[in-house]
Amino acid sequence: MEVVDSRRQLREIFQAGVEAVDPARAVSRMVQRQGDAVVVGGKTFRLEDDDRVLLVGAGKAAAPMAQALEQILGDRLTSGRITVKDGHLCPLNKVEIAEAGHPTPDQRGIESTRRILELLEQAGERDLVFCVISGGGSALLVSPAEGIGLAEKQAVTRELLSCGATISEINALRKHLSRVKGGQLARWAWPATVVTLILSDVVGDPLDVIASGPTVPDRSTFEDCWRIVQRYGLAGRFPQTAIEVLRRGRRGEIQETPKQGDRIFERVTNQIVANNLLAVLAAGRKAEELGYRPLVLSTRLEGETREVARMHAVIFREVRATGHPLAPPACILSGGETTVTLRGRGKGGRNQEFALAVALGIEGEDGIFFLSAGTDGTDGPTDAAGAFCDGHTVERGRELRMEAMNYLEENNSYPFFEDTGELLKTGPTNTNVMDLQICLIP
Repeated sequence: MEVVDSRRQLREIFQAGVEAVDPARAVSRMVQRQGDAVVVGGKTFRLEDDDRVLLVGAGKAAAPMAQALEQILGDRLTSGRITVKDGHLCPLNKVEIAEAGHPTPDQRGIESTRRILELLEQAGERDLVFCVISGGGSALLVSPAEGIGLAEKQAVTRELLSCGATISEINALRKHLSRVKGGQLARWAWPATVVTLILSDVVGDPLDVIASGPTVPDRSTFEDCWRIVQRYGLAGRFPQTAIEVLRRGRRGEIQETPKQGDRIFERVTNQIVANNLLAVLAAGRKAEELGYRPLVLSTRLEGETREVARMHAVIFREVRATGHPLAPPACILSGGETTVTLRGRGKGGRNQEFALAVALGIEGEDGIFFLSAGTDGTDGPTDAAGAFCDGHTVERGRELRMEAMNYLEENNSYPFFEDTGELLKTGPTNTNVMDLQICLIP
């Protein structure tokens, strides 16, 4: 197979996965209007019993999710406010939409969140609040804990994203340095009925971790946060205002995030509408249409990116050499979200780093074609969704006087793939269910 053909097929398979988790379609599948009632995942909410129907939310996919709800609720929707990442827009009628910074929060995010909280403060016992949440919500729904300013919040975020911590660990700290995360948004909405629709971007779909679980009982504690600080040596890297909040929390001087059994959750329903598994299975079906035998390795990939990638490369070479665990033509699929520990000062993202590590692992092999890309269309602080590679990628780099290993060690995958012409650029997809890894072995 020619490289051009393989990349076209990889792109088609990736696009099929992304389309399967289109946020508007996902919401429309889960939420049905039945006269004066709305049915969400089999649970009925009567609109006639409520004074107002409000809509709030945050995330990369919040706009199309809100758009679908506007169409379903029609004139029963009173008003709403959501925050999205820059460029992740779509037309809305009754819902106010604001753009803000991601992954590092900014003043626009603080202002938009303030307006969301003002709306929720007005909600009464007879009101129904729909909340749309997706990946990116942690950075976009931002209201720092008392004593912490925006600059300190930004510094904490930068340190968390570069220290190698898991998303669960990162979000545990985010929750305890916030006034809205970790179930606290439900406090603002109480005593209204809350229905939260969630597009999952976290391995295993833990409700309390996705976007830092703004309407979900929080399982983490200040004590857990302190152990994370110690594990990654963050005490000397965090602003002292943040460290002081955590210390006061450990001493019981600051109220814990709300836990299971708190009355504020009695009228809250949290519902997953789409996840990584849905995308991977759809990608597999597309691969079958193109004549491949699909095999899903896992939709729960975690761990250091380059190590996970090297194991993938071993599997790809095994399939090519022996036909195990399945014979070519094969499409090997996986999904999840790995972690990059920054050691260098380069430019890239976890998907580009994944592809570069795979390229090194399959160097010299014919008939192995690979793509790793983020379903949101954004990989790290770059304009690429991810990158392609094959058994001759390393050689292409060498011909351009680039040693792939040096670029990997410097976390500098973007310029490598930019020069070899192997970046995948899709633009914002307005969805986000983590990453897809696709390997074709004809």
